Amino acid sequence: VQVREFGGGLVQPGESLRLSCVASGSTASINAMGWYRQAPGKQRELVADFTTIGTTNYAESVKGRFTISRDNSRNTVYLQMNNLKSEDTAVYYCNATTHGMDYWGEGTLVTVSS
Repeated sequence: VQVREFGGGLVQPGESLRLSCVASGSTASINAMGWYRQAPGKQRELVADFTTIGTTNYAESVKGRFTISRDNSRNTVYLQMNNLKSEDTAVYYCNATTHGMDYWGEGTLVTVSS
């Protein structure tokens, strides 16, 4: 399994951005996918994900602003980020989980700054 992120960039506070994560390889073995982020000097944290039973989780800090969605026909998971704040600045990573294995993308940088 390989995953690759698209869509990072520089935006101003209050603006929106959509990230995409495309999975390839043995995608039928994937049972969960999601987004994580790592800000400078901080640990990587969960932003949002689809669990193994298809439910969604969101970090408290992004609830009401971010929405995770997916297009199974394209093996793609999206992260719509609205009302971005400076504290959302981070490298955003896509994660895919199979039975016992985690796969990570290289990350895409999101910078929120005026």
